[in-house]
Amino acid sequence: MQIKIAMRHGHLSETTQAKITAKVERLARYFERLTSIEVMVDLEHPDEPLVELVVSAEHKHDFVAREKTSDLWSSVDGAVQKLEQQLRKYKEKVQERHRVPGARGQDLPADDVPVEGEPEG
Repeated sequence: MQIKIAMRHGHLSETTQAKITAKVERLARYFERLTSIEVMVDLEHPDEPLVELVVSAEHKHDFVAREKTSDLWSSVDGAVQKLEQQLRKYKEKVQERHRVPGARGQDLPADDVPVEGEPEG
């Protein structure tokens, strides 16, 4: 899994980047097939840093989360938490689809569908 950190309107120290990397690496616990994580930190307004996370997974569109708070670490934690929730929900959805046989596209069993011209009941 690749992790990329990008900054806009400012610079983050190597230590801060390492801490952010450690926090976003935890996302792999929620979904194993992550291919890349992009972290964008916008420091245009230092009193309200914006953190955006874009996570790519195999066979799925990207997951995106943005958080803007008064503190960089609160923003990072908030964005990571939002993505954890998205990944958890997606994984449950995928697992549920595979647990229930025939869960895709079948609302009614074939016996319950009335056929034209035949008397009901």
